[in-house]
Amino acid sequence: MPMQIVIISCLTHIHPQVLPSTSDTGEAHGSYLLHLILVCVLKAPIVFAICITLLRINYKPERNPFFFFFLFLFFVVFIQSGKRKSDVQSNPSRLQSPAKQQRLSMPGFEESIILSDVKSIMTFVHERLNDQDKLSDFLKKKISDLETDKRELVGVFGKTGAGKSSLINAIIEEKNLLPSGSINACTSVMIKVEANTHSKYEAEIEFITKEEWNDELWSFHQLLDNNENQEKEGDDDYRDAVEKLTALYGEEWKEKSSENLMENKYFKEIPEFLQSRRKILRCESANELSAQFVKYTRSESKQGEGNEGKKWFWPLVKCVTVRVPNNPFLQHVTLVDLPGNGDCNKSRDQMWKGIVGDCSTVWIVTDINRAASEKEAWEILESVSSLIGNGGECQQIHFICTKSDLLDDSDDFSSADIHEQIVKRNNEAKKGVRKAFNNRTKIKKHFTDDSFKVFTVSSKEFLKGKHLSPDETEIPKLQRFLQELNDCHSETVNYVNGARGILSLIHGANSRGVDDKKAEVCAELERNMNLQLRNVNKEMEDTYTAFEKCLDDGVEKSKGSYGEKLKNFLYRGKKGGAFHKVLKCVVKNGGVYKPKKGTLINLNMKLASCLIDSIDDEFRKTFPNDSERGAFNGVIDTFSLNTDSLFKNYKNAELQLRFLKTEEEKIKAKLNRTMRKQKKRVYSSLIETIEDIMEEGYKKAAEFKGEGVLYNMRETITDHVHSKEAVFERAKNTMLEKLHSLMGKILETLEETMKESIECSFTTDGGSLPDVSTELEMVKKHYVKLVGTPDDETSLTGFADQVETAETWTQTGLPRGSAV
Repeated sequence: MPMQIVIISCLTHIHPQVLPSTSDTGEAHGSYLLHLILVCVLKAPIVFAICITLLRINYKPERNPFFFFFLFLFFVVFIQSGKRKSDVQSNPSRLQSPAKQQRLSMPGFEESIILSDVKSIMTFVHERLNDQDKLSDFLKKKISDLETDKRELVGVFGKTGAGKSSLINAIIEEKNLLPSGSINACTSVMIKVEANTHSKYEAEIEFITKEEWNDELWSFHQLLDNNENQEKEGDDDYRDAVEKLTALYGEEWKEKSSENLMENKYFKEIPEFLQSRRKILRCESANELSAQFVKYTRSESKQGEGNEGKKWFWPLVKCVTVRVPNNPFLQHVTLVDLPGNGDCNKSRDQMWKGIVGDCSTVWIVTDINRAASEKEAWEILESVSSLIGNGGECQQIHFICTKSDLLDDSDDFSSADIHEQIVKRNNEAKKGVRKAFNNRTKIKKHFTDDSFKVFTVSSKEFLKGKHLSPDETEIPKLQRFLQELNDCHSETVNYVNGARGILSLIHGANSRGVDDKKAEVCAELERNMNLQLRNVNKEMEDTYTAFEKCLDDGVEKSKGSYGEKLKNFLYRGKKGGAFHKVLKCVVKNGGVYKPKKGTLINLNMKLASCLIDSIDDEFRKTFPNDSERGAFNGVIDTFSLNTDSLFKNYKNAELQLRFLKTEEEKIKAKLNRTMRKQKKRVYSSLIETIEDIMEEGYKKAAEFKGEGVLYNMRETITDHVHSKEAVFERAKNTMLEKLHSLMGKILETLEETMKESIECSFTTDGGSLPDVSTELEMVKKHYVKLVGTPDDETSLTGFADQVETAETWTQTGLPRGSAV
């Protein structure tokens, strides 16, 4: 009998006295309203209709509603039956397997209820475990280890005016959040946009330290003093210094020393800077917050009337985190508006490198008119490719062409013609960008064609829809992408499955049904584990040998080419010209120079290039960012105790084996997360070793002044490199040491974790463990609901009752099954 008929049959037998009386109208209204909301959320339209009818009965008892009641119920049933038939015809997905249908159609809210309930159950179990024995301690630790925090970073790069702010505002549907238009962007401040846990809009401002600003002021004055009698127009560093000083001090800086400019009176509006604290701004609306935090991220493009004496604090800011309430696109995703080349300030640069390396996706934003040939956009992508590829966690690059609605001479076309021209131009732009990508060998070393996608978007058309449909603006595509990143289905399944394993172990320990087979099953498990560990160790040894061979080749190439590389760099300005200023900046900043415009200059990277090139392919093969392929040729992912094969011979140990199987999955997931983080340290060790070795030479070169400064700097750097012939050998050895350390840690963690799990799974000390049979059955049901079940008619109202019961038990602290 269909579920709907069962519900109707039950409800038609409700005695009128069971219904609340009219004197209890207020309480009844609240009760029914709560059930209506729950049913709406869980998408049970039949029960929803019935509840509305019950409300009608409850509030007007003097009428006889039963004829209308029956008529209405049967009308709903037949409508629902017809709808189900038409759904099958119009929706091919209905023909999918019931298990797949159930998982795909399950609302995210329902999954969150499941996760919340299972967490409540495990908290309840954790509290009931005592501290008297080793097994209880082990179980408490395993329950605590179930928690994992999902947070995806999307890095957004693009030059000023490319439309980054408008794009982010449109995608997260907060039109006035990030300022744009007549406001000039500051290229050194990072802006994170993420979800807030409460109802207000919030901005958290993190400043550089007082000591760092004092150092910058000293550098600015040195630069300005040296430029007094020289051409200033073409000097990016000079303009940058003037821009920062004017933003914070107005014209007053011109008459003050760096010591005077550190006086507290200049920082009255931001006492947090002086106190080394973060400043928090909270507002009711996005518009209000934007107006308040703009001075910490940007400057007015023109100092017009009303702006005299106005201070802009962005020179002191390291990062601004903007938090948006109740935003479905940001629940587990952070969008980060990033400068293209880091920063000369060391703390800002370190933060920049860390964030860029943690990005799972990178957006390159540029104007559609010159997208394929836009020099700056491609230079940004090339400069960060190794940092986000082998040196990071990036899986996808999205090249986003903005302002796709703009056409030249569009006044001469009809609306239909404009639409046709826009679509045609956008398709051509996509082809041009992909062709340009295929010609960028430096980028393609780290990313395949499948990981590179092109979008043509229009924030304006998305909001107004004059010529393009919403889908044609491609903003919804990017929104769907963020929603996929937010999807926590796998994390929920992992938590529930882990909880099921732990409860299985507790229940199995209480049953003591495996005592007579304990030694036999443990011996089988240990044999399987040792065999699997040998396989892992063999693959790691092969990897080490392959790395060593590649790096040996890189060392030889480096020794044969570094002299030519040095000469090409140091003598790029034939007679000097302005090159001495560039070289001065390079040696003062540890071999790296980030001009306001143009390509990043990194002498350390030039020296390390042969080593990096030699290892890139092998590194990408060993540590792929693609989550579908595991590290070390997938040998960690295939590690298994083969518990499935033991179920048949050791049926009494099924619960313990179930726990061990979930432990395998948990430890492999944990190790994969560890390797994603640690492999970045292995990869960066090449360039970091060369930076350390070159530091002394840069410091000596930076001390030269006056006549012959360019010649002295060139000679000092050349002599320093020649004197450190083992520089490339040291870089190779450092990488191999870090690789060996990572491999050792992985093997040790895997062996120790599984050994302890096997030992504790078959301990005989289970007399003091609580009875968790009820909890285990509930978690099993939740797990089946998450991964799919043949019965796609599972009652959602029954599910809601389970949630309510679980919460009640947890709150009372009574054992499951006790009277409440």
